[in-house]
Amino acid sequence: MTQTDKPRTLDRIDRTILDTLQKDGRISNVELAKRVNLSASPCIDRVRKLEQDGFIEGYGAKLSASKLGLGTAAFIQVTLDRTTGAVFDQFRDAVVNIPEVAECHMVAGGFDYLLKLRLSSMEAYRAVLGRIVDLPGVLQTHTYVVIEKVKQDSGLPV
Repeated sequence: MTQTDKPRTLDRIDRTILDTLQKDGRISNVELAKRVNLSASPCIDRVRKLEQDGFIEGYGAKLSASKLGLGTAAFIQVTLDRTTGAVFDQFRDAVVNIPEVAECHMVAGGFDYLLKLRLSSMEAYRAVLGRIVDLPGVLQTHTYVVIEKVKQDSGLPV
């Protein structure tokens, strides 16, 4: 998309397709077409267009963390010693290589990054924490271990 191109406006059918697919990515095109009141061919054309335009980034399965032995979750606030582009780049390049870090977000506020970890145990947490505090530019961390998952991301409101 060039800077002069306007973002595509989604109609009700596009939004229903997106909502349905994020709830059930394995739905058949025939069933999806029924739910959005289209025939199969125009429905698949819309899905392909939504994929091409970047509204659909991919498809995947939701896995059970506990069944896979990763039932411990923790969030770590990370404060860097300096807020320069070079330090941000060094931290980012290093943190993406830690497999236990499920998510990493640069944030505005009282600290610089918020990490979400998926772990097998508190012993695993301790080992990963040792790696995180040794990352470039890390000045301070604060950890919050998840006791109970109250609500999990169920998709975007479309």
